[in-house]
Amino acid sequence: MNIDYIERQKCIINDSNLEFLSQDSFPLFCGCVSDSNQDDYICDQEWVISKEGVIQLRNLIPLDLLYAKGHDAGSVGDLWEEHHKEFANFVIKTNPKSVLEIGGGHGKLSQNCLSIKNIKWTIVEPNIENKYENVDYINGFFHKEIFNDQYFDTIVHSHTFEHIYNPHEFLEEISSVLMGGGRMIFSFPNMKKWLENKFTNCLNFEHTIFLTESVLEFLLQKHQFKIFEKQYFKEHSIFYYVCKDETIDSLGAILKNEYDENKKLFLDMKKYYQEKIFNLNQILENTNKKIYLFGAHLFSQYLIYNGLKIDKIINILDNNPNKQEKRLYGTKFKVKSPKILKDQDDSLVILNAGIYNDEIQKDIKNNINRNIEIISF
Repeated sequence: MNIDYIERQKCIINDSNLEFLSQDSFPLFCGCVSDSNQDDYICDQEWVISKEGVIQLRNLIPLDLLYAKGHDAGSVGDLWEEHHKEFANFVIKTNPKSVLEIGGGHGKLSQNCLSIKNIKWTIVEPNIENKYENVDYINGFFHKEIFNDQYFDTIVHSHTFEHIYNPHEFLEEISSVLMGGGRMIFSFPNMKKWLENKFTNCLNFEHTIFLTESVLEFLLQKHQFKIFEKQYFKEHSIFYYVCKDETIDSLGAILKNEYDENKKLFLDMKKYYQEKIFNLNQILENTNKKIYLFGAHLFSQYLIYNGLKIDKIINILDNNPNKQEKRLYGTKFKVKSPKILKDQDDSLVILNAGIYNDEIQKDIKNNINRNIEIISF
């Protein structure tokens, strides 16, 4: 079946011309499935850059196809748990009364907030994983008509903004329903740091725009949002608390030019992985150890689809029980718990999980088997 791509002919942020950066093939879905690989979509991924330096994906996957199998990022791991709790505290201190959370799939933010304060909480989400009795649910994508018969003083979203195909339309819809000075509180990935650190989950079919702080704050001004507070969570995320303010000069918003810096970051990352994968393939060719790849996500897909030799890899490992015993989409590999390493001293684990590397490595060494050799990116 052919995919009816949504094409960006101009920059989605300020309508300027786009310059080609790179093109490759990549699995449409970055999660795990129970079926065989005969129906997996491997799609063209073309990255382009505007004259102001906004990197973006040219051809977009239709949303109903992209998220047909759900989305489970952010549900497992100590770092994510710390993020959810800290962001919940950030939300609660604004004293919300009635919250609409956009894209709250796993429900962890709602439960962290509601354990602190009694709030009327509603989640709008196309793939609801867990339903809680203390939360109301709207099945589907966010649209402003939700406000026709319901009142919310606060809109909240966590690691949702980077999934939005058209930030202008998204903010315009939110802006139109917060005319009375309502609040928007959100967390989004620190994408500049992620690309600087060469994290492979920075840009993909779900994260289609390189949203630096400059780009984001340009968008906020353009849609008359005043920033009241901004907080960094490690090098992982940035929290924003903003309010609709009609006195803001939207016409005066200027997009900072980051072309040279962002293009270099992108191309440096490409070169880094070419060299790393070449060296890693030499190691794999000369070892007799049992080989495992950690991360049933695009972390592993990125290595495989950029030339990692896979003939010696036995399984992919992941801590998420919902992924175990399933197959990583776009590959032949079944996912196993890292606990299978317990008595396998002659094993080597390839680890490429970005900001989560330290957490995963410590867990394997301290809680499973300290004799495991780990090669991390």
